Amino acid sequence: MQELNFPKFEYRFKSTENKVSIFDVIRKKFVSLQPEEWVRQHCVHYLITEKKYPKSLINVEKALTINGLKKRYDIVVFNTNGSIHLIVECKAPKIKIDQTTFDQVARYNLALNASYIMVTNGINHYYCQMDTDAERYAFLKDIPEYIKT
Repeated sequence: MQELNFPKFEYRFKSTENKVSIFDVIRKKFVSLQPEEWVRQHCVHYLITEKKYPKSLINVEKALTINGLKKRYDIVVFNTNGSIHLIVECKAPKIKIDQTTFDQVARYNLALNASYIMVTNGINHYYCQMDTDAERYAFLKDIPEYIKT
């Protein structure tokens, strides 16, 4: 797999029937290793090790319904009160992050109402703080570290 613009982490692989899987510490199971999953796993480990978010507050690949359509988010980090702190949209490294990507995560956020958004393809990372009252976002240099509330 391609080297990404994240710190290195220890991962576990499993190979069966010519398929390689990587262990997901959040879902606690092996999942098929695709380019987007490679990015997602790096991002999860980044949130845990670098940003100090507890595993118990991180959710990966869950369904949500937006305007009657079923969608799946990549990563959500909750606050201890159950509100959503951060939503992360992961793309494969070869996917260029553009306005369409931001529009996708903005639609998700209409339902989720996260305080922060991160968009990454593993090479480029973009961070935004949401201002839901003004219906806009401000770009940040990074997302904040976890602060226990």
